[in-house]
Amino acid sequence: MQTKDLYFDEPSFKPRQRKVRITSILAMITVAFITVLLTVGLGAKLVRTRSESEGFSGLSARSVEPTEDRNNSIWRPGARATWQIVLRHPLELSPNAPAIEPDVDVFDIDLFDNPPSTITALHKLDKKVVCYFSAGSYEPYRSDSFQFLESNLGEPLDGWPDEKWLDLNSPNVRRIMANRIALARKKGCDAIDPDNIDGYNNDNGLDLEAHDSIKFIRFLSQQAQANGLSIGLKNAAEIVSDIESDVHFSVVEECTEYEECGNFAPFINANKPVFQIEYPSKTNFGNVSPNKISRICSNKDDAAGSDGFSIILKDESLDGWAQYCNGEAVRTAILRK
Repeated sequence: MQTKDLYFDEPSFKPRQRKVRITSILAMITVAFITVLLTVGLGAKLVRTRSESEGFSGLSARSVEPTEDRNNSIWRPGARATWQIVLRHPLELSPNAPAIEPDVDVFDIDLFDNPPSTITALHKLDKKVVCYFSAGSYEPYRSDSFQFLESNLGEPLDGWPDEKWLDLNSPNVRRIMANRIALARKKGCDAIDPDNIDGYNNDNGLDLEAHDSIKFIRFLSQQAQANGLSIGLKNAAEIVSDIESDVHFSVVEECTEYEECGNFAPFINANKPVFQIEYPSKTNFGNVSPNKISRICSNKDDAAGSDGFSIILKDESLDGWAQYCNGEAVRTAILRK
């Protein structure tokens, strides 16, 4: 809002050149003093009005940003936290379940497939909940998939023909992801696990490069923390040094298989967990050979640099089965779709 400058006309009369009484002089001084005070006060009020107006204008321009910061309540997991991950299947967990298998610190579960009651039940069992969703790919079966525009979509993901890479710089894509993060908060999640943010490593059809992922993850981190959620980096070994300080943990698939575990060691050095998944071939419940477990969990050769990682062996279906470096095999109860 614009305001006009205040000014006062010079008086249209000249003071009379005559002797006046002391009381008249005092009266004139008093009136002048009051006038100055009123002028300064009015000017200050107008300045404040303009500043407040500009402030509201600024807020309006930033209306897409979160308006509440819950950083003080954000969960910050420590290195070596134990975990289980179950995707594509909702957990089978009653509201008053006395326990859940396995007895680990963290459960990474699908944001869309699990109701708030499951997350509440996990909290009652003193578990932290990481909610998974794909932030960098279009999945046609998600409830909000109709909101994506054709221009947001790139090439199909290798091995997942129904999924397509997303334009990470699109305002529409970012709006949808901000809404997913808000949903995670509403359901009671402690953190988010946004997948497929490494389109730069693939034939994405959108000319995505590493710097696009860095900017996108920082956007997701801002949104997550404004909603009181921590956030993990999924894979993307090439940008760990750029993004480690913006996230709270790492979720990495097959770093032993691809001999890149050492790239994620900065998380451990910062006392942040690296949740590592390996997919031993032809895995079924409890049949991973001791030799294969030893190779994955050895912190040498292919697994060099994985000291302190939270390692889990999974079937590629990411159902309730899991096995750990101590050989323990578990099965979390799930609901079949």
